[in-house]
Amino acid sequence: MAYNIYNKLVIAISSRALFDLEEENQIFEKNGLDAYYKYQLENEDKSLKKGTGYRLVENILKINSFFSSDERQVEVIILSKNNAATSLRITNAINDLKLDIIRSAWTSGTNISNYLKAFKVDLFLSADDNDVLNAIENGVAAAKILPSNENIHNSSNNQVRIAFDGDAVLFSEESELIYKNNGLDAFIEHEKLNKDNPLEMGPFAKLLLTIAKIQAKFPTDKSPIRTALVTARSAPTHERVIKTFNLWGVRVDEAFFLGGTDKYEILQAFGADIFFDDQDVHLNLSSNVVPSAKVLNKNIMLSEKNK
Repeated sequence: MAYNIYNKLVIAISSRALFDLEEENQIFEKNGLDAYYKYQLENEDKSLKKGTGYRLVENILKINSFFSSDERQVEVIILSKNNAATSLRITNAINDLKLDIIRSAWTSGTNISNYLKAFKVDLFLSADDNDVLNAIENGVAAAKILPSNENIHNSSNNQVRIAFDGDAVLFSEESELIYKNNGLDAFIEHEKLNKDNPLEMGPFAKLLLTIAKIQAKFPTDKSPIRTALVTARSAPTHERVIKTFNLWGVRVDEAFFLGGTDKYEILQAFGADIFFDDQDVHLNLSSNVVPSAKVLNKNIMLSEKNK
């Protein structure tokens, strides 16, 4: 019988998001694909440094230790535009670091998003803007992994800790666009008028619901995964958020309504293994203290471009 990946949390990650391949990427950009392939083949046995996505992958795979092999809750798949000939350097690094990853796809430059639904992917992490945008257009939660300091690639947490921004991440971009286009007062008035109307689901809402299903298998105080909402909202606009979560029947373990103050110190204190946000103003700081990823949104990008 074929292995069933339904009803699991499936994460697809590119090799460049899992490992630090910036030097190799520069070779590709400067000298082309053939030079890149040649370098990878010649350095097949050379070890790789951990990348921004490594900490999340390492920790989230530990969840499977609570379950039998038939009841694994998490699957991680390498989904890369490398070709199979150059894949050995990546798989060698995975084996050296003892990551429990056995599934991979190597597309030789083909659009990766074509395969996300086939693998039942819940979350896709990449270092490439186009791959992320294509994934989001295909209905998959996706984010662009940002460069980070090597000293934050390891975690001492006993839990997987995932932090989310609210608007344009867990929720739709509707309210954020009102703020961007019409200002803070208009945003506050809109949220007050709509406090009893739930926010529309954003690109990462389904991921949060999938995480909640894993959390429900454990007592609240013994869950191996912990979530946080870290948002620039504050009173009174927080009320709509709380009512939305209640309607969805989902909890976040910690919620921070920061009223526009910096997020990075909260994220560092929380010990996030990954933080998802759509705003560079927050990500530029957060990526120095916790692994961070940008949620790309075409509507917001277009709004900013037109200003």
